[in-house]
Amino acid sequence: QVQLAESGGGLVQAGGSLRLSCAASGRTFITHHMGWFRQAPGKEREFLAAINWNGNSIVYADSVKGRFTISRDNAKNTIYLQMNSLFPKDTAVYYCAAHYVFTDVQTKPRYWGQGTQVTVSS
Repeated sequence: QVQLAESGGGLVQAGGSLRLSCAASGRTFITHHMGWFRQAPGKEREFLAAINWNGNSIVYADSVKGRFTISRDNAKNTIYLQMNSLFPKDTAVYYCAAHYVFTDVQTKPRYWGQGTQVTVSS
């Protein structure tokens, strides 16, 4: 069992940056691949980025490639999402997710956090 808790959301002006964190509980964190998703009002949840257990494999959605960076610190049981050059369209609830299969963390994660709100003002 992996429990996830996001933090770092908030209000930021367009063009600004935010760094989200996701702290995981449990000794199995290092065996899990991790991802970030978001869901805007009235829209489906959208995959953003995934990172494998040791950080050697990373995948980004085209919508955030070049602006967002996913990383992880296994010593701290934490993953991060650095978000730069934010637009109002990036406004959403951001979720971290986990699965022990790398492809599945991108499409059908097993574990989810509760989400953190990111609002980008114009």
